[in-house]
Amino acid sequence: MPLALGVLPRFVALHCGVTEERLRALGWDDTFAAAFAPYADRSVPGRVTLEHQKIYRISTADDEILARVRGRLRHHADRRDRFPAVGDWVAVSPAAGSGGEGAIEALLPRRSRFSRKVAGETTEEQVVAANIDTVFLVSGLDHDFNLRRIERYLTTAWNGGARPVLVLNKADLAADLPAMVRDVEAVASGAPIHVMSSKRGEGVDALLAYLAFGQTVAFLGSSGVGKSTLINRLRGDDRQRTAEVRISDSRGRHTTTHRELLELPGGGLLIDTPGMREMQLWEGSLDDAFADIHALAAGCHFRDCRHTTEPRCAVATAAENGGLDPARLASFRQLQRELDAQARRQDELLMLQDKKKNKVVHKAMRNVTKIRL
Repeated sequence: MPLALGVLPRFVALHCGVTEERLRALGWDDTFAAAFAPYADRSVPGRVTLEHQKIYRISTADDEILARVRGRLRHHADRRDRFPAVGDWVAVSPAAGSGGEGAIEALLPRRSRFSRKVAGETTEEQVVAANIDTVFLVSGLDHDFNLRRIERYLTTAWNGGARPVLVLNKADLAADLPAMVRDVEAVASGAPIHVMSSKRGEGVDALLAYLAFGQTVAFLGSSGVGKSTLINRLRGDDRQRTAEVRISDSRGRHTTTHRELLELPGGGLLIDTPGMREMQLWEGSLDDAFADIHALAAGCHFRDCRHTTEPRCAVATAAENGGLDPARLASFRQLQRELDAQARRQDELLMLQDKKKNKVVHKAMRNVTKIRL
């Protein structure tokens, strides 16, 4: 159903075709339109392009505005993942006068997300980017090359609902490029692989196929892998700051300091993110990221085999007989332990929250009883 005919009555009198086209350029579609319908009489749809200390820059059909979470949404946003993230679609009420801040009334359901556990001991999810079609997982083919890190990023991407694409940058610095590519192919689980040198401009154009009109791509990777240089190549400018990496370990400074959604001249959208020092898993399974182990598991004697100490484990047997890299199995076991531990912590947190809510309810009931007496 066209956006202006049944979903956004406020726009009916306003150049409807232009409005529709502008929103679709930002990634809007009929699914988001249906989710926005209950708020159409008092707000407009917009996409979060930048967040800084809970102040959000939002692109709407007609303008860019600054807004904060207010009202009922703020009252219920008791967790970090319930606040908007870059890439989210929101219902926002613009400020009455020029220069003021608008109010974000609702967060529309996410189609996909890339999230991790926040750093430290806190059991909380951090949504890095939302409503992504494709995730470019960027790795450098220099001293910082790490297969285990690639497996970790793939796990998070598959679980978030976006399509992962492995971008192997700095091909000009690879010690043994064919061998490194073969190693990545062995852990890619079917994800496309693109080899390039963004510094030389080699292979970058292959990424444009993922950046069609209205498509959103998130760039993720550790510091120093060359994300900013890649983005500058795709944009055709030098908007994103870049810095040289240390020769000793190929690590670089965080030239990107915040997450931001950028529009490309060709119509695609990309989300740049700061380099990540750590990637702690939040939730999900390993079935997609470790498709080879998942396939081998069909031959295990026990249906719930954990591939650790169980007898007649087809996965462990494959690792012993050369059918599976033992290092990959070790990585699988490590990530599975992390997911299990994280699930336990989340369950404990939910029990604690329920206990606190029950205490509040019981206290309120006792007060009501006292008043009646």
